[in-house]
Amino acid sequence: MSAFRNSVQAAIPALRRYARALTRDAEIADDLVQDTLVRALRSEHLFHEGDMRSWLYTILTNLNRNRLRTLARRPTLASIEEEDPPGASGPDTGARDIERALATLVGDQRAALLLVVLEGLSYREVAEVQGVPIGTVMSRLARARAQLRAYLDGERPPIRRVK
Repeated sequence: MSAFRNSVQAAIPALRRYARALTRDAEIADDLVQDTLVRALRSEHLFHEGDMRSWLYTILTNLNRNRLRTLARRPTLASIEEEDPPGASGPDTGARDIERALATLVGDQRAALLLVVLEGLSYREVAEVQGVPIGTVMSRLARARAQLRAYLDGERPPIRRVK
């Protein structure tokens, strides 16, 4: 196998982890990873020396954006989520709180936070993956962290006024 294919294969676990955290659905995440791998292998000639992980994350991020645009055109169906019963405690309740808090984040904020915290990418690498300036990444991370903190502390989100 070529060095390119070995590098792609070595990145699969990280791609799956990021896709699952991004989509919150194992099947959709696996489909995204598969589409990413197909696109990367077809586009091997377009990869010119650099960080393979960042290149693959960029492909995955763009495929996810396309998927979300397609979903936005369809009518939405609201899922019924089970709430924790009052007074529930245990090791799983904290994980569900964090999962719910992450679900409240805007997609770009959640993606930036996951790339930095879960995947360990630098701000510069996240900026390249998302195709935005580094200052935008820093802003998204600050807002995401503040919103997570507020959610986990039980604060109600502020009402936004549109003029």
